[in-house]
Amino acid sequence: MRNKIIPYTELKDLARQLRKNSTLPEVLLWQNLKKRALSIQFHRQVPMLNYTVDFYCHEIGLAIEIDGKSHDHSFLYDAKRQGELETLWC
Repeated sequence: MRNKIIPYTELKDLARQLRKNSTLPEVLLWQNLKKRALSIQFHRQVPMLNYTVDFYCHEIGLAIEIDGKSHDHSFLYDAKRQGELETLWC
């Protein structure tokens, strides 16, 4: 499947900073994903709309978010973000 261009805002610098300061769970998952363990290519800390997703695969349109302390008690925010990101593929 051809990569779909995903719009993003001024999050490019934040994404770069997040890549440099990854959490341990993000580092551990990235060690496997970057080797194409699933036979597909992932990118990390990808700006999408007004959000930055931890990992994203253009080929299958899959975003992976690793929950941690920054996600505590944010169910409504997470649901809103998921809904907006899902509209990109509908």
